[in-house]
Amino acid sequence: MSATVASEETLIIETPERVPLHFALASIGNRFLACAVDHAIQGFVIALVALASAIVANFTAVWDFFVTAPKWIYAITVILLFLIFSCYFTFFEWIWSGQTPGKRLMKLRVLREDGRPITFWEASIRNLIRIVDMMIAPFYSIGLIAVFVSSRDQRVGDMVAGTVVVREREAEAPEFAQVFASPVSDPALRRSFKAVEFTANLNSLTESEIEVVETFLRRRWDLGDVPRQWMAWRVALPILYKLRPTYDVEKFTYEGFLEELLHRYLKQHRFTA
Repeated sequence: MSATVASEETLIIETPERVPLHFALASIGNRFLACAVDHAIQGFVIALVALASAIVANFTAVWDFFVTAPKWIYAITVILLFLIFSCYFTFFEWIWSGQTPGKRLMKLRVLREDGRPITFWEASIRNLIRIVDMMIAPFYSIGLIAVFVSSRDQRVGDMVAGTVVVREREAEAPEFAQVFASPVSDPALRRSFKAVEFTANLNSLTESEIEVVETFLRRRWDLGDVPRQWMAWRVALPILYKLRPTYDVEKFTYEGFLEELLHRYLKQHRFTA
């Protein structure tokens, strides 16, 4: 994939099928609100951990806890507080497909610059460098300056990790119900793209996830090129996050991947004796 910026608010990503997808870059306001929600959750959890540790240590005052608590309780508390502070964003962006509770509330998502799902590596890098973005009063001054300077509205962590934060624009693609509720015009499943060779364990896929893939592949030709590519991306993205497959980026196409995925799944789960 190649990516270019059409304006300060739109990121245009060209899919392997040569269809441009337009992503709305997250505004500073939305990112600030999402970050505020996440930090509020962090603060609340940290307070609960400190309170729970004090109760376990049978202390009634927080000050007494930090001064006279047993060393093992103090050590566990410090480790937990460190993990909450340092791993919160990485953890959620890894398991929630590029979203934290705050980003999910504001309908934001972190993606790689080429539109693919972020890996644990990108999630870790962008959030390890968060401390740089948070430097200098007021809060997040470095990150704010970086967002203003960057053509892709990236803070320092995004620049290093090669990620962008976008707003989910579901209106660009048809609703799942709109596509999947219409009569099936071509029930035959056929390969229309070169098979994407990938390595992944398909055992974690559910029947409902495969049904979505199968239904899309059956009904995709009722859509125009751009809506079809949007839907292919939307169907493939959560599966890519779940399977974390390895593949040749140069030969990857979303529809080719979904076709190969379905054929492998059918062979493995439905047509075995």
